[in-house]
Amino acid sequence: MELVYRITDRIGQLDRLGAVLTRLGLVIVTLWIGALKVTQYEAEGIVPFVANSPLMSWMYTTPDDYEQHRTAEGAINAANESWHHANGTYLSSVIIGLIIVGIGISIACGFAYPLAGVVGGILLTGMSVVTLSFLITTPEAWVPAHGTSTYGFPFLAGPGRLVIKDAIMLGASVWTAADSAKRFMAKRDLLPDATGSPATTAAHN
Repeated sequence: MELVYRITDRIGQLDRLGAVLTRLGLVIVTLWIGALKVTQYEAEGIVPFVANSPLMSWMYTTPDDYEQHRTAEGAINAANESWHHANGTYLSSVIIGLIIVGIGISIACGFAYPLAGVVGGILLTGMSVVTLSFLITTPEAWVPAHGTSTYGFPFLAGPGRLVIKDAIMLGASVWTAADSAKRFMAKRDLLPDATGSPATTAAHN
């Protein structure tokens, strides 16, 4: 049993490593996914989510027509590409990508500047909530009824399986904002006050 205690104690000391890996993971995911939004295949891939979202469909000129202009990943269809240009698909994707990259940069800056981490965590929390709402608004998130008995809720299709993972990002982003806020407050409490002495928490209350 003593061995179990020692191992458990060592594992308990990994909390700061876990914190760094969580924050680093958010930076990697946001920068990577955000950067991919400049590509045509990624821009076209998010069309069902954006077109069906009450919060985002305004970004497209004709969001209801997207089903007629689908192109398989890796394929080329000049007519569909022309429609996506007119629809604002590519421009909207770039805008979304810039926002996501901006969030990633904020979280990355949070390593050195906690207040930036607070801002990035809050923004990513909002983004995760919007993304999870796609499970409600996007028909493609669920297995369609094409004869099988396993369709609709709770049977996630490919897009749905991609979106549900943002439940993890939601928790990680809230934690990042909270942890960054604690580090920011800790730094503030260590600043000297007007008398040259470190400020105390009580002095700020």
